[in-house]
Amino acid sequence: TTKTLNLSDEFNFGQDTDIAILFADLRGFTELSEHKLPYDIVFMLNQYFLQMGRAIEKECGHADKFIGDGIMALFGLHTGLKVGCLEALRAAQSMEQELVSLNQRLEQDLSEPLKMSIGIHSGHVIAGRMGYGDAVGLTAVGDPVNTASRLEGMTRQYNCNLIVSQDVFENAGVVPDDLASHE
Repeated sequence: TTKTLNLSDEFNFGQDTDIAILFADLRGFTELSEHKLPYDIVFMLNQYFLQMGRAIEKECGHADKFIGDGIMALFGLHTGLKVGCLEALRAAQSMEQELVSLNQRLEQDLSEPLKMSIGIHSGHVIAGRMGYGDAVGLTAVGDPVNTASRLEGMTRQYNCNLIVSQDVFENAGVVPDDLASHE
């Protein structure tokens, strides 16, 4: 099998760019999955990924990876950093709304509603098509990606659903007056 490169694709050979990165994860899903049949787990995850993917795409994001019960999404690849940061913030809100809808649909199948945590950061990355064979996809690498992932993980420490870096707010031109701030 051979594949052809689309030479007009700006990401085929990698690109230095500034974007926003969003990581999302289902909380407590490992515990929930221990009490469900594999078919039920696959069904629930696919429903979750479908709705979250739509929320991300609605805000012009690129759903990069679905890993276990986690999602990595990129914003601003074609719209620039400021717009990308705004898109990521709107996507987080849309994702939360989609989760409410999903919980209503799955109410009979869940002992408690699904909960999600999200981390968003922005910065300079290398974006490009990476992988092997059928697993090639558009992704980004760099410290901002790692920071966004760590921010998502910190939601448990701060007992919240969303942590956004100051960089995202500054790049988006948004002043978060009433939000808690941590160093």
